[in-house]
Amino acid sequence: MIGAGSRAGNEADGAHQRVRLCAVSRAHKPPDELIRFVAAPDGTIVPDLACRLPGRGVWIDATAAAVARAVRQQAFARSLKRAVNVPPDLPQQIERLLLRRVAAALGMANKAGLVVAGFVKVAQRLREGRVFLLLHAAEASDAEAARLDRLFKALARGDGGSEPARRIVRELGSAELSLAMGRPTVVHAAAAGGGASERLLAEACRLRRYRLGDAASPLGEEPEKRAGDAPAPAGVRGGGAAGEDGPHVRRPDDPNRDGGGCD
Repeated sequence: MIGAGSRAGNEADGAHQRVRLCAVSRAHKPPDELIRFVAAPDGTIVPDLACRLPGRGVWIDATAAAVARAVRQQAFARSLKRAVNVPPDLPQQIERLLLRRVAAALGMANKAGLVVAGFVKVAQRLREGRVFLLLHAAEASDAEAARLDRLFKALARGDGGSEPARRIVRELGSAELSLAMGRPTVVHAAAAGGGASERLLAEACRLRRYRLGDAASPLGEEPEKRAGDAPAPAGVRGGGAAGEDGPHVRRPDDPNRDGGGCD
């Protein structure tokens, strides 16, 4: 029989093994804060967001700024010790892949019957206390979104819920919400609790951190504006037409060091 001390030691060893070295910052972080890259047979660097591809991996902090610096500093070739082909638009490729993962997670939650769309239906679900996650299109009216957000936060506090702001998602545009849910002009949606909704939240948090870096504010809160801030990342849209959800308007990445970072 294995004693408690041995089990604890094994758990500690496992936790240590799960930490990876970022090839840009040289910081040790858990894999869920990093992105793994591998070289395809032709030498092209490929992001392995699910950490399933075979071969030696290079780990980079999961932010657009870190990936862009890895491209500039040739961190992939240095870490793998071989010539590689790095697509110049690699940071943008990753953002598109992360967007697809959020949309796919929303589609799964919708198929599971956890999601409703439309301002009125969302407000009704909120009053019934059946909302785990709020979604607004990136271009949604700030006034309309704020009305739903206030109700969500007030009810969550009343029920003893924690950090409701972390469960407000504005990472997808109306077109992406609509495509994922298979219905036209989705601007506001809400998801009930469940495994699919938790996965959706995790994917949305991953995308937000990739876009904004470690300075990312909780979902549903705008990051503090600073002088000299870069423009909004690609993939965030403005504008939009009125639809079944009502009128809506506008809305929508600190370098590190270099180094190894292979697994």
